[in-house]
Amino acid sequence: MNQVDQATARQALFVGGSWVEPDGGHYAVLDPATEETVGWAPEASRDQVHAACAAAREAFGPWSRTPPEERAAVLGRAAGLIAGRLKEYAELAQAETGATTGTARGMQVGVAAARFRRYARVEPAEWAIPPQINEAGTMGKAGVMGALAVRQPVGVVTCITSYNNPWANPAGKIAPALAMGNTVVVKPAPQDPLSVYRMAEALEAAGVPRGVVNVVSGRSPGVGEAAVDSPDVDMVSFTGSTAVGQRIAEVCGRGMKRQLMELGGKGAAVVFDDADVGSAVAGIGTTFSFYSGQICTAPTRVLAQRGIYGRLVEQLAAYAGRLKIGDPREPGTVVGPVISAAHRDRVESYVELGRREGAVVVTGGERPDLPSGFYVAPTLLADCANDLRVAREEIFGPVVAVIPFEDEEEGVALANDTDYGLIDYVWSGDVARAFRVARRLRAGGVGVNTVGRNMEAPFGGFKQSGVGRDVGSYALHAYSEVQAIVWPG
Repeated sequence: MNQVDQATARQALFVGGSWVEPDGGHYAVLDPATEETVGWAPEASRDQVHAACAAAREAFGPWSRTPPEERAAVLGRAAGLIAGRLKEYAELAQAETGATTGTARGMQVGVAAARFRRYARVEPAEWAIPPQINEAGTMGKAGVMGALAVRQPVGVVTCITSYNNPWANPAGKIAPALAMGNTVVVKPAPQDPLSVYRMAEALEAAGVPRGVVNVVSGRSPGVGEAAVDSPDVDMVSFTGSTAVGQRIAEVCGRGMKRQLMELGGKGAAVVFDDADVGSAVAGIGTTFSFYSGQICTAPTRVLAQRGIYGRLVEQLAAYAGRLKIGDPREPGTVVGPVISAAHRDRVESYVELGRREGAVVVTGGERPDLPSGFYVAPTLLADCANDLRVAREEIFGPVVAVIPFEDEEEGVALANDTDYGLIDYVWSGDVARAFRVARRLRAGGVGVNTVGRNMEAPFGGFKQSGVGRDVGSYALHAYSEVQAIVWPG
C-alpha cells in the first residue's frame, strides 16, 4: 500500500479471524514529524473488545493442544513474512512513531522478525524433579515419589503495548505467548496501532488459526479497560507507565489474573572517577537519540563522581550539541520527534520545572526551529540534587539530569534512592568495583560499561518498574503456569 492509499485507508479490527468494522468509527493517526495523517485507526466498542476476548477463549483449547512444533512453524513463517516486507513495514513504523530510518528498520521491524524467529525454536516444557524418599506415616507407606514439572499455557492473554516501538514490543509479547499455547488479544497504543494490524496480517498469512490472535484499538480508556476486565482473560501483559500499570494491577487482583508488567524507569548511570569518559558519554548519549529518549531503559539520571563531574558534563553537552535534529527520513538525522504535541509539551514542562528547581540547563531547553513536527532538543540539566522532580520522575524524552557524588557509598545510596528499578548502569575502570556496585543496585538489570543488552537475559524491574521477567526463555516462563505431576516410584 503506498503512502497516499495508507493515508486514506480505514483500518478494520481483527476479531475471531475476521476483519470487522469498528462500532466507534475511526480516528486519525498522525506522523509526529510532519503532523500529517498517516491513516485511520479503528475505535472498538466495549462489546467488540469482549467479543475478541471470547474468540480468544474459544480458540484456546485447540491451539493449546496443537503440537509445539506446529505452533513454532507458524511463528517461523510469520518471521519470514515480516522480514520480507521490512522496508514497507519500516516506512509505516517511521510514519507512526517518528523513528529514524535505521531505528525503524533495525530496532523496530527487524527486532520483531527476530523475536518471532526466536520463539519458533521449540524448548522443553517439562523437567524431572529429583525423587523423594518418604518414610511410612499418616500419609501412607514408605516409598519413593517421583515428580515432573510441566509448563502449561495460562490461557487468554491481553497484551497492551507501548507507543515507542509498535513492532518489537508487541512481538515480544505475542510470540512467546503463542509459543506456549496461549491465545492473545492485543490492544496497541492509540498513537501508532496501524503497524500492529500489519503484524496481524502477517500472522494470518502465516496460518494462525481463527481467534488465536485478535487486535482491537481505540483512544478511549474504555478499550483497554474492557480488554483487562473481561472474564475470558486470564493474564495481562502490559508495557507502559507505572500509574496505568497500578490501575491494571488493581483490576487483575480482583480477578486473580496473572500479570507481566514492564513499567517506568529512571535509570541511574553511576560514573566513577576512573571511568572511560568517552564510553560513558556515548552510552548516556543514547538518551538523546534513541527513540528521542522515549525509552524506559534510558540512563536519564547520571551520578558523576566529583573528580570526573565537570569533564563529564562538558563532554555530554558537546555530544548533545553535535546531534542533528530533524526529519527522521533524512540520512543524517539522529534525533527525531517525540510521539505527539501533548508529549512534547509535557517534556518541555519538565525542563522548565528543572530550571525553577535550581538545575542548570547546560544545553537544549528550547524548541527546535523546524517548520513542523513535535521536536524536543536534547537537553542536559546539571547541578541537580536527587530530590528534584526532574531527577525522580520519568520524563520520557531526550533529557538527562546530572548529580554529583563523593564516594562509592554515596553513589550507591543515590542510585537506589528512587521509586524505580528497571535498568541501571555503572562505568568504572575497576571491573571488580563495577561488579560489586552492580550487585548492590536495586534494579532488574545493570549494564557494566555498556548500554547494550543480551537478548536472552531476563528483563524486568524492581519496585515500581514492574512485575515479572520476560525475554528469552524467561518469557516462556512468564506466559505459562507450572504444573506438578507426582507418582509413586
